[in-house]
Amino acid sequence: MPYKLGFFVTGTDTEVGKTLVSGALILKLQEHYDCVGAYKPVVAGLEEINGQLQNEDLMTLSMASTYLSDAGNASEEICPYLLGTPAAPHLVATAQNLHLSYEVMLDGYKKMAKKTDAMIVEGVGGFKVPFHDGKDSADFAKDIGLPVVLVIGMKLGCINHALLTVEAIEQRGLQLAGWVANCSIEMQLLNENIDTLKTLIQAPLLGVIPNLNQAEIKTPYSKEALLKAASFIQLPTGFSTRA
Repeated sequence: MPYKLGFFVTGTDTEVGKTLVSGALILKLQEHYDCVGAYKPVVAGLEEINGQLQNEDLMTLSMASTYLSDAGNASEEICPYLLGTPAAPHLVATAQNLHLSYEVMLDGYKKMAKKTDAMIVEGVGGFKVPFHDGKDSADFAKDIGLPVVLVIGMKLGCINHALLTVEAIEQRGLQLAGWVANCSIEMQLLNENIDTLKTLIQAPLLGVIPNLNQAEIKTPYSKEALLKAASFIQLPTGFSTRA
């Protein structure tokens, strides 16, 4: 059963700013809801931070969220599968002789949804990253049923990547609530590309995040970086007030 208050954040590719936008949207939702949670079905890539193996995406989501775990470790509830190698999750899991249970992913989402007033679910890589059980990230988005926010990494080829992703979202009967242009690298004809996307994508442009400085884009993101990103975007119309 879909949880009505929140968004599924996907991207045109990996490393396009999904976590930055997810964290910023969490902060935006906190303007309207007391307990805003975060969830991600799987992460791939751990590194030693502060003497512990951690994932930067989960550190950002956990920091931004106002959900406090009864067990004292929100990251374990935010994501059921933490894989060490930064690669396609199904390949890493297979190499580690680990099965990514789709039901475990869905159950984790449902549990978090029951404990929070609103939530942001961040996808994995692009929209159709494979899991096990013949499922992928697009299936997960369809099954939880949240409106989708698409993060478009503004770079050469982004128009094609964006339109294919929009098509895949709409084919599954999902609502594309809006899209964010993340300008993390220098791009020729940037404004013209954004104008083209505004013409071709029927969903609203929620904001344009400029190329932030190196200190601001250092991951895991700081609260200040998320607040700055949040200042450039808005929540989709119709989802920004308490139900």
